[in-house]
Amino acid sequence: MNRKLNDLIKSMDGKSAAVIGVGISNIPLIRWLYGLNVRVTAFDRLPEDDPAIVKAKADFEKDGIVIDWSLGKDYLDRLMSEAFDYVFKTPKMRYTSPELVAAKNNGSILTSEMELFMNLCPAKIFAVTGSDGKTTTTTLISELLKEEGYKVWTGGNIGTPLLDKISEISDEDMVVLELSSFQLLDSVTSADVAVLTNVTPNHLDFHKDYNEYIDAKTNIFKYQSPMGRVVLNSACDITYKMKDMARGEVSYFALDESVAKRSGSSKLKTSAYLNEEGYLTIDGPEGNLRLIREEEILIPGRHNVENYLAAALAVRGFVGKDAFVKVAKTFKGVAHRIEFIRELDGVKYYNSSIDTSPNRTINTMNALASRGQRGVLICGGADKKCDYTGLGDAILKVCDRIIIYGSNAVFIKSILEQEASGRAYEVIELESKEGDVYEFPETREAVLNRFVEALDIAREKAREGEIVILSSVGTSYDHFRHFEHRGDMFRDLVNGLN
Repeated sequence: MNRKLNDLIKSMDGKSAAVIGVGISNIPLIRWLYGLNVRVTAFDRLPEDDPAIVKAKADFEKDGIVIDWSLGKDYLDRLMSEAFDYVFKTPKMRYTSPELVAAKNNGSILTSEMELFMNLCPAKIFAVTGSDGKTTTTTLISELLKEEGYKVWTGGNIGTPLLDKISEISDEDMVVLELSSFQLLDSVTSADVAVLTNVTPNHLDFHKDYNEYIDAKTNIFKYQSPMGRVVLNSACDITYKMKDMARGEVSYFALDESVAKRSGSSKLKTSAYLNEEGYLTIDGPEGNLRLIREEEILIPGRHNVENYLAAALAVRGFVGKDAFVKVAKTFKGVAHRIEFIRELDGVKYYNSSIDTSPNRTINTMNALASRGQRGVLICGGADKKCDYTGLGDAILKVCDRIIIYGSNAVFIKSILEQEASGRAYEVIELESKEGDVYEFPETREAVLNRFVEALDIAREKAREGEIVILSSVGTSYDHFRHFEHRGDMFRDLVNGLN
């Protein structure tokens, strides 16, 4: 029996709630609130005729869900003039915004779908954040726990929104969350087991500065009890220094043993690393445990070895070696992350639409280079004020034909010129018109045609035995709704080739 949930349900009966943002997680939230006899008003900056809003309204009406709407340019004005018992904010909205401050002054309880879920959840929560590797590490933790026999719920930035499933989750289950800096920025609730994969400059188009971005990440463990656990990347100085903030158990991972153990003796600290014989190894008070050889892991790349090391520390004590080995040998990876689509005319096509930053593309190129692969790159997206250093060198290790379709083209071309070091390459830049967005009918054809053109050129340029890979180096927001949309379209187009 979840007493917290029962108390909340009683307290919300007949109350009013403002839900800001009608997105992937808030649509189930609206349905859940409506089922609790809450009067819901949905707020969104999108206009009434936007395809996403039209669909959401139709779906609600089909299911007999009647709510109020506040849409368009001045959609938040009602928060300043009307009183709501609860206000659920979208992750990219700060509690310090004038509208939320006004709502608070009017007596509203301010929260979010994720924070309320974490407060109500009766199960142990594993959560992962970081600039890179979040989704793969989150998925690995979920797969490892499932293989050991637990009932697992996966959510946050991936999987299914979980608040509307809260009544089905028991204290014997396991919950695994991927959390972004947006979700963590104002959070005062931490996970039972927290993993920080790394921190590099990212999302600086949203955060005030790099320090705010770093501080947001620490909230994933800052409010843990002494029984909590945090897993830190000791090869990243920023995450390593976070050890001083932890109240509970701290463990460290790195590819190099000496780096993983930089905190002290393995007899006192738990660390995970790749040993001299090529085994993923955990070393700590319980002894030394060799898990599996690197070459036996199905998914490629040293960055994925790091993801496995982080996941191993997170599930230590919950998952045995046999389950770990089975997952490592069979797990094919996550969609949109160096995802193999098909081979056509001797050319292999890969989708890595998740590569929404230069660092992600660098990791992808390094993984491909380690397997000796060469070919054609399709890239381009919206810039997040990231550091592009090293991107040009990484790309040219694998791809000397680069097709760019995106608003960050100038940055990609510049770093290629700086880091080419005499290597020959060809850049084909396609027109990327600001305001061309697939979701809008009037510009949908233009976006699709450019994407088709990029793929046609890549197919023409690629030679037998090579690869064509989509690795975007930027977010999808210049032309698509999200990176999954971009990757799904690429996959469909590739599968449609003949």
